Amino acid sequence: IFSAFCSFSPMAEDDDNMEYTYEEEDEYVMEEDNQDFAQDDAEVEVENKYYSAKSLVDEDPTAAYAALKEVLEQDEQHAKWTFKALKQMVKCLRRLKKFDEMKARYRELLTFEYSGLTRTHVEKAINKCLDSASTAGPEVLRGLYEITLEAIGRDIKNQEKLWFNVKLKLATLFFETRAFRELKEAVGQMKQWCRDPTQKDKYDVKKGTQLLTICSLEIQMYTELQDLSTLKALYHESLEVEAAIPPPRILGIIRECGGKMFMRQENWEEASSAFFQAFKNYDEAGDPRRIQCLKYLVLANLLSSSKINPFDSTEAKPYKGDPEIVAMTDLIEAYEAHNIARFESIVRTNRSTILEDPFMKDYLAPLLRTTRTEVLLQKCKPYTRMRISFISEELNISEDEVEQILVGLILDKRLVGSIDQVNRLLHLGDASKQQKRYGAMQKWSSQISAIQTGLAGRLL
Repeated sequence: IFSAFCSFSPMAEDDDNMEYTYEEEDEYVMEEDNQDFAQDDAEVEVENKYYSAKSLVDEDPTAAYAALKEVLEQDEQHAKWTFKALKQMVKCLRRLKKFDEMKARYRELLTFEYSGLTRTHVEKAINKCLDSASTAGPEVLRGLYEITLEAIGRDIKNQEKLWFNVKLKLATLFFETRAFRELKEAVGQMKQWCRDPTQKDKYDVKKGTQLLTICSLEIQMYTELQDLSTLKALYHESLEVEAAIPPPRILGIIRECGGKMFMRQENWEEASSAFFQAFKNYDEAGDPRRIQCLKYLVLANLLSSSKINPFDSTEAKPYKGDPEIVAMTDLIEAYEAHNIARFESIVRTNRSTILEDPFMKDYLAPLLRTTRTEVLLQKCKPYTRMRISFISEELNISEDEVEQILVGLILDKRLVGSIDQVNRLLHLGDASKQQKRYGAMQKWSSQISAIQTGLAGRLL
């Protein structure tokens, strides 16, 4: 037994050594665990400080900004929490109206990188920062857009969609601030982006929706500039753009601008058709602009002397009782009843609905003239002769204005008659028959005079 025990004694020594080794490994593992726990605790502390600061951004941006600076200092890994803190710092500075510092922090955010940062994270951060700065004013916004485009420019091939969206926002800002020279340049760059890479003279069908959006912005610009020749070509070009799913709101903008173009050309029927299509597009998109477009539709309809009531359509009928539309429906009723006094009264009592829109105000005079013309034609039907003074009282305008309307109607052959300017009378009927009668009487008178002269000569 002893000899056996002695033979096993070295094994016992090895066991001790092994046990000693295990103790060292355990201590090492415990040290690593402690370090991990310490790192986790530090990260948790940074995380808590970040969320505490974030909760103060709206209520106390000064305190929030100070806390976020501490997050930057304590984030040893200089990663996720630094990126998030920079984003919130931009929002704080926007609230504090420290715009120069805000731009600097925003630039720092866009150039910041860490291993876990994805393109999606960057895009979300950009969109949130730009949205939060939307009320900071056009100059500040323009600076942020340009900083963004500068950062994207380094990797535009991989961020085409983001580049286009930011460029479009900048172009929209140019339109709103009437910076048309810069807008033309931006539109040109975006249209170039829409070109088919394999066929430079054609647009990429896959980018049809984006191209249509660009066209809508360009059409609005030329509508403001009142460049009818360019607008006409651009309008027809935009209607031919192929888009997989054309956005109804964008189509509404294009159609509305087309309607305004036709109005300036006094092509009332085409304008009415364009406004009706625009109204349907806006209605489909749920855009409140549909009410204003419906007013323009009524205006174009009245100017074209159309007998069709636009509110008879299934699309427009639900809006007949809308407070902003009631005045327009009343105008239609007064027009159909040929009641000029009622028509003028509606215009006067609904100034906020009708006259505050600069576009509608421009067409008030033609609208009243058209309405008076229709009333005049109705008044003339039962008469063969009318005093111009009587017409003046009925239409509530001067005799000179009445005469101008009558001359226009006679020349356009909408009214058969003649004006006696000496006696201030309107003679109604076929003027050619009267002229033939007068000619025959003159000829007869001449013949009688010749016979009388001949008889007198014979008697002498």
